Amino acid sequence: MIRALLTIDDVSSENTPAIVDYLNSKNIRAIMFMVGQWAEKHPQELIYALQHGMIVGNHSYTHPHFSELSFEESINEIEKNEEALNRFYEQAGVERKYRPFRFPYGDKGGSNKERLQEYFAANGFDKVDDTRFSYPFWKEQGLDKDIDTLWTFDFAEYMIRPGSGFTLDDVMKRIYDKTPDNGAPLLIEGSSHLILLHAHDETEEMLPGYYRIFIEELLKNGVEFTEPAFL
Repeated sequence: MIRALLTIDDVSSENTPAIVDYLNSKNIRAIMFMVGQWAEKHPQELIYALQHGMIVGNHSYTHPHFSELSFEESINEIEKNEEALNRFYEQAGVERKYRPFRFPYGDKGGSNKERLQEYFAANGFDKVDDTRFSYPFWKEQGLDKDIDTLWTFDFAEYMIRPGSGFTLDDVMKRIYDKTPDNGAPLLIEGSSHLILLHAHDETEEMLPGYYRIFIEELLKNGVEFTEPAFL
């Protein structure tokens, strides 16, 4: 068995409700990470995700590289998005039980990394359960101790853009790659994963139903999507 927790970055978008409906049709509950300024443009789509069972976490308000920010600027990004998240949960009429955080680009803040981890610990942010991960890099990089939510596999479908040369076939190669340059190989029996997908209307324009295509490929290969759990 291959276990996987699905995470979806950059909500909300016009295609967020369609993604949510598809996931519910497959009994997959994802953690969606919200960028505040984008959710403000698509508030009903964000509320739809909440009201239809998705957990929504903090992905910063403007999606910056945190290593380019001061500590104070970093906290402002996080807390401004916390305020927006609390407002959306209230509007949706859904209790906010969990507070996961994901850094944009996986950029953990450079010289501010340890201070930010201390901030997460002191302010009640939730760490996703990663106790099944046995990948050497996970402990070598201290990811087993970090509170923020990284990932073990990235579809990288956000690279499908006009003129990029990156296509559906490239994503499929990533799915079947047994020796990836980054992260862990996906289709290894007995493995567990945090999988990263994105809610991007630009990808939808280039490859309609992209999220269906990739998730169906995983299901076909025996991947079992697990319920989000926190430590």
